[in-house]
Amino acid sequence: MDLPKNAFKAALKAGQKQIGMWVSIPDSGVVELLAGCGYDWLLIDTEHSAMGAVETLPLMQAAAPYPVSTVVRPGWNDAVEIKKLLDCGAQSLLIPYVQNADEAAAAVAATRYPPHGIRGMAGTTRATRYGAVRDYATRAHEEICLLVQVETAEALDQIEAIAAVEGVDGIFIGPADLAASMGYPGQGSHPEVKAAVVDAVKRITAAGLPAGFLSLDPVMLDAVNAAGGTFIAVDVDMVLLRREATAKAAQWRDKIG
Repeated sequence: MDLPKNAFKAALKAGQKQIGMWVSIPDSGVVELLAGCGYDWLLIDTEHSAMGAVETLPLMQAAAPYPVSTVVRPGWNDAVEIKKLLDCGAQSLLIPYVQNADEAAAAVAATRYPPHGIRGMAGTTRATRYGAVRDYATRAHEEICLLVQVETAEALDQIEAIAAVEGVDGIFIGPADLAASMGYPGQGSHPEVKAAVVDAVKRITAAGLPAGFLSLDPVMLDAVNAAGGTFIAVDVDMVLLRREATAKAAQWRDKIG
């Protein structure tokens, strides 16, 4: 069996815009439903959810039959956690809270086998299709997409240095933590935060990498899209469910008085 292709990585390299949905509900049925809704990618979030590496595997399996890519976010820039997610079959990773080029390089090393990195060897994993993929150890990096998350004011100053790290395939701006680091906790759409995000997206693209973003604010999403954002997540499953459920309840409360 040949190494599975990473359609998401190929699309980013080609400069094709990709719309995504954030997944925080650890349920394969929810992921299967979302996988058929027309998104290009689904972000499986283990940083701010109850999920760990084991729970991501059935979610990736649920999405696999559909024309959608899965991206997994570990809880931290941790080599052991990254190793587990890769062995579970993740080909695209979003590494949170990368502050500088050294931390970006450490994330890259965690996704590469020696002598180019520190990823531990394992032959019978979902990543290798349980040993069926030929030359996996020497070719895995070709289809691994490594995205790093810049989410503090300090990290914004390091964008060009981070973008220059070989093996980094894209940079994602995290607006919530960025807003907090700028002194505006809970105000991801503050004008100063918006200006910083737009400037960061332009700098990322000028450095030759695709820029990513997540927001529930359509104005922010439009601004990032106009600034050249490439992979943009437009909603969160749990937020979407609650928003629609409460709206439906309110609608019917009005009807029945």
